[in-house]
Amino acid sequence: MAVAFHNVNSESGLTKLDDYLLTRSYITGYQASKDDITVYSYLAKPPSAEYVNALRWYKHIDALLRISGVSGEGAGVIVEGSTPISEAVATPPADDSKASAAEDDDDDDDVDLFGEETEEEKKAAEERAAALKASGKKKESGKSSVLMDVKPWDDETDMKKLEEAVRSVHMEGLTFGASKLVPVGYGIKKLQIMLTIVDDLVSVDDLIENYLTVEPINEYVQSCDIVAFNKI
Repeated sequence: MAVAFHNVNSESGLTKLDDYLLTRSYITGYQASKDDITVYSYLAKPPSAEYVNALRWYKHIDALLRISGVSGEGAGVIVEGSTPISEAVATPPADDSKASAAEDDDDDDDVDLFGEETEEEKKAAEERAAALKASGKKKESGKSSVLMDVKPWDDETDMKKLEEAVRSVHMEGLTFGASKLVPVGYGIKKLQIMLTIVDDLVSVDDLIENYLTVEPINEYVQSCDIVAFNKI
């Protein structure tokens, strides 16, 4: 069933979007998709700072559109009560210079701008790949800084053991940082903890659903919320 939003430029619409993105990085699924593009295109401007989750998501999608584009199909989304403000591009625009060159050389049958690589090009690419591997360098992946609230079951939960359980999670691309206990009320405190993730290796949704809220950690952890999510 498609996700539905109503008038995302209104206060109530932004509140629903912000609440929806509290524990999600994207509108649907675990990667940016055309569903994100659809919702993005209906927003007249970036959400204000009070909508922390919606603003974090908006900046992330905006950056993807400017840098690498978005090609995921998504599961379907419906935005009611408003019309698209902008026409977001799901994939990066083609290089205009290539298009112009193709038109200029239209009569030259010997030039194939979009043909297969020549043997020389393939050999050069292989040599570059071999040199990169030999140097031990790896392509750098983007990173994000995440501030997370980890909530206990009640005031009797041992918060020291809760934090130890959280930090016991080991994933490639995940690094835990500083933390503190924040009073919630009625004698209950929550753990607020910083973590840094490598975007290509760690999904925050996966971390919460498959690591932090399952046995044995769920003996201490009742739920987790994303407070802030920023690209580094």
